[in-house]
Amino acid sequence: MRQILFPLVIGLGGIIVLLWLGFWQLDRLEWKLDTIRDIDARVGADPVPLPAAPTRDVDNYLTVIMQGAATGEEIRFLDSGTAAGTGHRIISAFVTADGRRVMLDQGLLPLYEDEGVVLTSVVTVQGNLIWPDDISRQAPVGDEWYARDVPAMAQALGTEPLLVVLYAATQYDGRLTPLAVDTRNIKNDHLEYAITWFLLAAVWFSMTGFYVMRSMRPKGN
Repeated sequence: MRQILFPLVIGLGGIIVLLWLGFWQLDRLEWKLDTIRDIDARVGADPVPLPAAPTRDVDNYLTVIMQGAATGEEIRFLDSGTAAGTGHRIISAFVTADGRRVMLDQGLLPLYEDEGVVLTSVVTVQGNLIWPDDISRQAPVGDEWYARDVPAMAQALGTEPLLVVLYAATQYDGRLTPLAVDTRNIKNDHLEYAITWFLLAAVWFSMTGFYVMRSMRPKGN
């Protein structure tokens, strides 16, 4: 019995750990689904006027409506894998009717295309406030950026640190394809991880059982 005690403890310990990891991933899956449902609800809500002092904790993904005009000052954020392909998101300084300067993500300019007139007329736009989690170690090159760093972009454009992603407008910039906020690109692979951990637990259980059964056989058999 002593000869199987240690491997049995190791085997059962491994199974417990693997099962715990699997159930932890199921908990993370439920959390992620709740998060996605919350974002969908916010994105699909009726628009409200831009709050006076919105914050990330309270107003992330809030649907807003505002009237004003782009100034023509732009940042180009290199983006790939969007519904409109690869190109530059055009993030413009936007002056509202009440004189606030905020940033407006107007949509995607296809890569290597740069023709057309910049829209600077007064429009009413609807969009979503967001604080992206983009990370890049590469510093901006001119007006081309590799991460949507809201405070840094706001400083470059001289605006409030607020980014609104447009999804509807009374008039659109003809160069661009709007890229509305949605949840399709939110990574959610917790179920796959859970299945992997449970399968590993099953394999570990089988190996432990095989080793114990083999060790318990009378020698010579």
